[in-house]
Amino acid sequence: MVSILKLTVRLLLSLLFVAAGVAHFRSPQPFAKIVPPMLPAPYLLVYLSGVFEILGGIGLWIPVARQVACWGLVALLIAVFPANIYMAVAGIK
Repeated sequence: MVSILKLTVRLLLSLLFVAAGVAHFRSPQPFAKIVPPMLPAPYLLVYLSGVFEILGGIGLWIPVARQVACWGLVALLIAVFPANIYMAVAGIK
């Protein structure tokens, strides 16, 4: 049986990732601004990461996709980490 805590964490994480993914489409400029200059096509990368955030957030609720979604979200977080470092080092707000 799945605990209430586990369901609550899954709900919060899925909402967080879906909301962040939607934000990539509603307001892509702040996300594109933090893509490191060495990477090509900042808006394409923003939209792609948004799609994968939404898919991962939804995938957390599909039992056969849950494990893939979890690992996909881990990979996504690792992939976008350079943007977070660039934002901090370059002083982007």
